[in-house]
Amino acid sequence: MRRWPGRLPGTPLSRRGRRRLAQGVMLGCVLALAPATWTHAVAGGHLRSPADVPAHDVAVVFGAGLWKGRPTPYLAHRLDTAAALYRDGKVKVVLVTGDNSRADYDEPDAMRAYLTERGVPGGRIVSDYAGFDTWDSCVRAKKIFGVRRAVLVTQGFHIRRAVTLCRTAGIDAYGVGVGEPHDSVWYYGGTRELFAAGKAALDAALKPDPKFLGRAEAGVREALASAGG
Repeated sequence: MRRWPGRLPGTPLSRRGRRRLAQGVMLGCVLALAPATWTHAVAGGHLRSPADVPAHDVAVVFGAGLWKGRPTPYLAHRLDTAAALYRDGKVKVVLVTGDNSRADYDEPDAMRAYLTERGVPGGRIVSDYAGFDTWDSCVRAKKIFGVRRAVLVTQGFHIRRAVTLCRTAGIDAYGVGVGEPHDSVWYYGGTRELFAAGKAALDAALKPDPKFLGRAEAGVREALASAGG
């Protein structure tokens, strides 16, 4: 029986084999990091602090989970930033977008309640109950709520992906990244972004419809009209 030449199990790699292995590892790392590099490149010129972000009619706040029916600390910090932007006259309306896929879990209503407790009038808050991920939220903001320009509010590790996807969806978006202490949640979020960037690249390339689309809603337009916008 003819035997094909090759490395026997347990024998060390040759210099050529080690070089090929190193090249393969390097190529894998480059491909893994390419989507994150893309989001950094697209969003790089559109990130601002709350003080210097251009005034826009609408702020979009992305959901980040509930704990016993109330916003988690990370979501609360996003909402605090949006409320400050409203008080400072940077935005006129806040679109809260999150998950309400079951009756006992309602991110948008919890976000609305939190904002009204901090002085944002209920008439200036619009709820998107089908913002199940960042791409869905961006597409629905444009197609359902008619948002063309917006300030996006989320944590720093997420803001580049959010800006990139909303700009891909057709929104002239600027991002305000909310600062957080570098705790375990922050490190988890940053690591998760490396994988989420891959999905973002697919969403940008394929442009799938959100899980729920439906008819256009007048909430943002009516809220702006009441604000004189």
